[in-house]
Amino acid sequence: MNNTPDRLPLQWHEHLARGLRTVQALPAPPVEGRLTRMVGLTLEAQGCQAAVGDRCEVVAGDGSRVDAEVVGFSGDRLFLMPTGDIQGLKPSARVIPRPGAGTVKVGPELLGRVIDGAGEPLDGKGPLGCEDRTRLTGVPINPLTRAPITRTLDVGVRAINSLLTVGRGQRIGLFAGSGVGKSVLLGMMARYTEADVIVVGLIGERGREVKEFIEKILGEEGLRRSVVVASPADHTPLMRLHGAWLATAIAEYFRDQGQNVLLIMDSLTRFAQAQREIGLAIGEAPATKGYPPSVFARLPQLVERAGNGAEGAGSITAFYTVLAEGDDQNDPIADSARAILDGHVVLSRRIAETGHYPAIDIEASISRVMFDIVPPSQMQAARRLKQSLSTYQHNRDLVAIGAYQRGSDPRIDAAIAQWPGLQRFLQQDIHENVTLPDSVAQLAALFGETE
Repeated sequence: MNNTPDRLPLQWHEHLARGLRTVQALPAPPVEGRLTRMVGLTLEAQGCQAAVGDRCEVVAGDGSRVDAEVVGFSGDRLFLMPTGDIQGLKPSARVIPRPGAGTVKVGPELLGRVIDGAGEPLDGKGPLGCEDRTRLTGVPINPLTRAPITRTLDVGVRAINSLLTVGRGQRIGLFAGSGVGKSVLLGMMARYTEADVIVVGLIGERGREVKEFIEKILGEEGLRRSVVVASPADHTPLMRLHGAWLATAIAEYFRDQGQNVLLIMDSLTRFAQAQREIGLAIGEAPATKGYPPSVFARLPQLVERAGNGAEGAGSITAFYTVLAEGDDQNDPIADSARAILDGHVVLSRRIAETGHYPAIDIEASISRVMFDIVPPSQMQAARRLKQSLSTYQHNRDLVAIGAYQRGSDPRIDAAIAQWPGLQRFLQQDIHENVTLPDSVAQLAALFGETE
């Protein structure tokens, strides 16, 4: 019997064809390249092919391997940014592509843990044990499928709950200079919020502050339902970017499980500065105050991943701290963040210097969704407080030097009478938790007493 392929049974031809297709579909092995140049933290490789975002391994002289990510290319040259220590690298070192490495492990096992920007544990509690994986850079959501912001989120801070009410799925900027109490305010919200899960991204902060935030500000109670992603200032720019992306990816995972997540990112400015370092290192031209255009493209890509999911799904309510360098609220990053966020809370150094905490500048702060999620009576009371506060602030110098005569203006007289009560209302001890209903009731009572 002739068993040539032409005489084989029909089903054998089908199996053979499927087998050939399977073989042809197998990916080709990665082609190794060579390290040709290193300028600063940027590595240049030739001879290998990889897409932007792919990972590569660079083999050092002692045989150790340095992880790097493709951040750009020019012709047949790849620009790589290392994620760790680059000691031991030498010319012509082997560069081995690792395509498809842009996923991270996620799962409920992350709760109560502290990890770095690569997803590795920092707390010494052993392996994470997560089984699910998700893309580090997330999956864009169709804006028409997002649920609208219709429900409030209690953050436990009286001034925010009553005057700058936060909605579930809102993205808010916390604008502050250095040393005005932003970390303390973030810790209060993390401990007292009614959110199911808290994800904290400490991006580009001092290493000393990481432990202090976890132990003194967040505390055991806050850490129990939190995930902390720490990528301090001494990490590479790429790892600082990864820290922000990873914190957002973890928040997305819990949101997709139907939970309400509070995402705290400290800070958005350090994220932008890390992208600036990478952009300038690969030859991108600086634009606004030294920031290349890629920085202003990255910011909305990160921020837009937060918010509500589809109808019936969970939510990510996000607070992004923005460092106002020199207390300049018109800094390029602050100005850009203000435009893409759903509101901003401004912390004032002038207020902090008087011993008033939290040092929230009510006049300069706003919640863009408050009008849609609170009753008219609360909006009216909040507006009245702001008007009284503004009236007193604009005339306080006249009052202080005795140049104002009582009875000259009823609005100023009322503002002076209400001032002590306003001060007590706006201040709050770090260990005091004021719920949303109590905040609204105290706001109403504040004016009930002075009318």
